[in-house]
Amino acid sequence: MTTTELDRLGDALAHGIDRDLRGSRRRTRRFVALAAMLAVAVPAVAYGAVRLIDNGSVAASMPAGAAIFAGQTPTCVAVTDGVEYSCTLARPPVQEVQDFKGTVEPTVDATKHVNGGCRSLDSAGLHWECYLGQKAVDEQIIGQDFLGEYAPAPGHG
Repeated sequence: MTTTELDRLGDALAHGIDRDLRGSRRRTRRFVALAAMLAVAVPAVAYGAVRLIDNGSVAASMPAGAAIFAGQTPTCVAVTDGVEYSCTLARPPVQEVQDFKGTVEPTVDATKHVNGGCRSLDSAGLHWECYLGQKAVDEQIIGQDFLGEYAPAPGHG
């Protein structure tokens, strides 16, 4: 190879490296911008999802999950947002047992999936403590395998 050919090869190599680095910087800037956007968006979506699980959603999940709550409009108040709710019925549930105290029933979300469960705190079945997600499993209201299962109609018994 001649000196001229080596010069051209060196120039071409330098030009190629420069072009790759410029493209790399653009990709890096795009990646950094995307990462920053996700850092803001992901917590916002998570917060929004928790806000979607409000007192009314939990109240609606009771009759969707268990037939004993048919025709009921429970009133629920958050103990821990998105996790635990105290719910009250205006009248006793459908009488399936003599004493409701300790009775557990699943809850079902608007997409017809088991999202948690409730435990009766009194014999008449007017006061229930409801838990969502893993907390319902931890409280032994529903099994781990049942959480998230499709439930197209309220359960009986």
